Amino acid sequence: TPTLSACVAGPLYHNGMYHLFFQYNPHGPLFGTGKLSWGHSVSGDLVNWAFLGTALDPTSPFDAEGCWSGSATTLADGRPPILYTGRDANDVQVQNVAFPKNPSDPLLREWHKPSCNPVVPQPADVTRNNFRDPTTAWLGRDGLWRFAVVAEVGGVGSTVVYRSADFVHWERNPAPLHA
Repeated sequence: TPTLSACVAGPLYHNGMYHLFFQYNPHGPLFGTGKLSWGHSVSGDLVNWAFLGTALDPTSPFDAEGCWSGSATTLADGRPPILYTGRDANDVQVQNVAFPKNPSDPLLREWHKPSCNPVVPQPADVTRNNFRDPTTAWLGRDGLWRFAVVAEVGGVGSTVVYRSADFVHWERNPAPLHA
């Protein structure tokens, strides 16, 4: 049985299955033993769940120190990307994206982390280790995707918003949603 940390994102409904993603330490029950991954469970009825193992593991320079909190979204074409905070090889928090290798697989067993990651590097005005927890993205009336992420900007806790037309290239809104 997997040991759960904080719930990451879910459930996501895709191709007749509910998907629950969560912070998961495959190396032990404690936070400090090993680096965090994302666990993945599926259900057809939201009552009975099957654990599929890990969806995301810390295997790249942009998430070498762990795959942390994040969310899943369904794009207009039906693909469900994951936005997540990775701690890079320098222990800096960055925002990354992953896409299913086979979007028609109802179990979404394999995920691809494109080389464009991090899609949002830590901004210069954000205090180290205070840039995490991207929300589920939403599509604005202008056709642009947006997500919010918490950050400490200039010593002030803030919620900053990023926008994108393609879910890969993100631009920060000039003003925070909240500070």
